[in-house]
Amino acid sequence: MAPALKNPSSAPSGKWSNPDTISLNLSDIEQTISFRTRAEPILNLQIFEALAKATAHRRQIELTYRKPGRAESEPRLVDPYHLANINGEWYLFAFDHLRNDIRTFVPARIQSVKQTGRSFERRHKFSLDQRLRDSFGVHSGHGQFDVVIRFAPRVADYVREKKWHESQELRELKGGAVELRMRLSGLEEVERWVLGWGGDAKVFEPPELAASIKAAAKKMLEF
Repeated sequence: MAPALKNPSSAPSGKWSNPDTISLNLSDIEQTISFRTRAEPILNLQIFEALAKATAHRRQIELTYRKPGRAESEPRLVDPYHLANINGEWYLFAFDHLRNDIRTFVPARIQSVKQTGRSFERRHKFSLDQRLRDSFGVHSGHGQFDVVIRFAPRVADYVREKKWHESQELRELKGGAVELRMRLSGLEEVERWVLGWGGDAKVFEPPELAASIKAAAKKMLEF
């Protein structure tokens, strides 16, 4: 078993060390390591704090929530199960009493949080890994799609350098292109992802994904 690192606060002069691992001066971190996001989510810190506390203490809450594309918000009574940061975005996974199911909420779309004064017990054995196992992002579908996408040589290295999905299989093609295969439960998120590659990605399967990509590309030209 690898030895554990010492607590930074117990090391002299801000040095975090272990003779069998590494030695790192914490005062140098700001100059050597940083994290940046292209589009930082806009969060109301008071709302986010209320969500975090309700999730940690299993307290039922009522949200005023605005769904994307809608001007008006609506009340949602939820049992907050889990807060997760996925690819730089925050999501709340909660049991929605209106839908009688677990739903995914974006904290940036929550306009207010009201305590109901009631606690809750989880109705479902919730596992984030299990819920997102077959999804391409954070939204779980109920289908099963074998997705095949081919990428042009000029972007193939970018595809090779990342693990895009647990089920992915990569196949090298002549001329430097690469083919990505995945099995997904839904197509909405992967559609947006493919469109982001422009003309360097071509969908071969399933037919409905290829058709939706074609329709979206045509719509962009007509906008």
